[in-house]
Amino acid sequence: MRLHVSNSEDGSTSEYEVRKSEIFVGTSSTNDVVLYQPSLSGRHLKLRVENGLTEVIDLESRTGTFVNGARIQGSRILEEGDTVSLGSYSLRVIPERAGREAPDRERYWDILETAGDRYDESLVPIKQEIHRRLIAFLDLRRMDLKSIEDAELRATTSRAIWSIMDAMGDTIPDDMDRENLHKEMLDEVLGLGPIEDLIQDQEITEIMVNRKDQIFVEIRGKLYLTNRSFASEESLLGIIERIVSPLGRRIDESVPMVDARLKDGSRVNAIIPPLSLKGPVLTIRKFSRDPFTFEKLIAMGSLTESVFEFLKVAVTSRRNIVISGGTSSGKTTLLNVLCGLLPKSERIVTIEDSAELQLPQEHLISLEARPPNIQGKGEVTIRDLVKNSLRMRPDRIVVGEVRGGEALDMLQAMNTGHDGSLTTGHANAPYDFLRRLETMVLMAGMDLPIRAIREQIASAIHVIVQLMRFNDGSRRVVQVSEMIGLDPDGNYQLLDVFKFKREGVGEGGRVQGRIAPTGAVPLCFRELQESNISVNMEIFQPEQERN
Repeated sequence: MRLHVSNSEDGSTSEYEVRKSEIFVGTSSTNDVVLYQPSLSGRHLKLRVENGLTEVIDLESRTGTFVNGARIQGSRILEEGDTVSLGSYSLRVIPERAGREAPDRERYWDILETAGDRYDESLVPIKQEIHRRLIAFLDLRRMDLKSIEDAELRATTSRAIWSIMDAMGDTIPDDMDRENLHKEMLDEVLGLGPIEDLIQDQEITEIMVNRKDQIFVEIRGKLYLTNRSFASEESLLGIIERIVSPLGRRIDESVPMVDARLKDGSRVNAIIPPLSLKGPVLTIRKFSRDPFTFEKLIAMGSLTESVFEFLKVAVTSRRNIVISGGTSSGKTTLLNVLCGLLPKSERIVTIEDSAELQLPQEHLISLEARPPNIQGKGEVTIRDLVKNSLRMRPDRIVVGEVRGGEALDMLQAMNTGHDGSLTTGHANAPYDFLRRLETMVLMAGMDLPIRAIREQIASAIHVIVQLMRFNDGSRRVVQVSEMIGLDPDGNYQLLDVFKFKREGVGEGGRVQGRIAPTGAVPLCFRELQESNISVNMEIFQPEQERN
């Protein structure tokens, strides 16, 4: 079955694929579903699936468990459509038959099967002994790994593991799959251990290691619990160190969190104790080897040809564009596609925390922020890079995401001749983004009156594109607005050019609807038309008015 979890406080939603007969929910890290709310109990409730029926059991929680708004005593059998509530969280069980978008079971059976038996503990001493002998055999600590080709190192290590396994003889049980043991050891020594296969699978877009024995993956926009596990917290920590060390980063108790990226560009975030209370946590957002195009986004239903045509004109006519949305709503993907429309004759400077953009232009300068070293020195922030980019004679400035004082420098750049700049930001609606932007400007330390800040924002930003990740896992453009300016009271005036019209829920929980024109014609198109530049005004007509 699938379990849909939503939080009314922050609007977040998650969906889990769970193939267990019993699921524990609460604040303790030992639960299958961990909810972060102090008012809830460590083990708040249990969901039990038996004979096709789902039963919710309140585990004598402090604040109670509710079904359709009524508090239950003990347990209750759930009917289809029932909502279980605890605190600000709501749980809804979705029968397996409703999962039209579920991944191919034959392909993912070894990953998504029951998570109750995730790791054979008898393997731990065997693998530790193989690892100890391997270090002695190859003298890995002294070997100059940089001077050895990856293929040669892998072949040498593979032969060594086979030799050690043969030498261990009866220590390895006869019924143990030696091929699988060899592969696991090779992955742990040179790869990423139990998540190595997940990294290679292109259908998996995100990997979330909540603790050593709880690993989730995102497939087609939905979260699924896997049966993969690390042998120990030390093993997981070793993989994290292997990721960050080649990048000159360090992670330990003095620097307990780090952002980094893999060789293929995948974004990595790791956080360890004492900040993480349940051991090392690793999150990998994978880098697509097959870059998205507007054609793909249109085919996926993320936007329409009319929206694409508007954005194309906005980019080429040097409008400053902001892409707003929640976490994992597709902001960077859309930014990357929009950047592909930038003229090859222009000098482009991209600024990111972790380089993710894949731009095809040759006249491109890519800048990446740098965190402080172990002594707390050497930090180069996004704001530093934005300031420096102004001295690099850019035609376009692309900031991966604004989240702090760099917002002021970016607005000043947009207002002083650097038209056509692009950026992204976290917000649930265009107005919300503008309010957040005001806060970010104040973070720059400038004591500016709010009216002056709003005038800068209204003058700098031309178009806001709002994205949303729906409950079914789809990511879509839900609103495109043009900045008109400020009204006499100093409030923002936005012209909604396109808005998403929701039409219900279809088979498998798929959200039905599409983004459609509101009938309003944006100022930038009217200006182009008045300048005798040919533009297609029909894209703004509501569908029922078109011939």
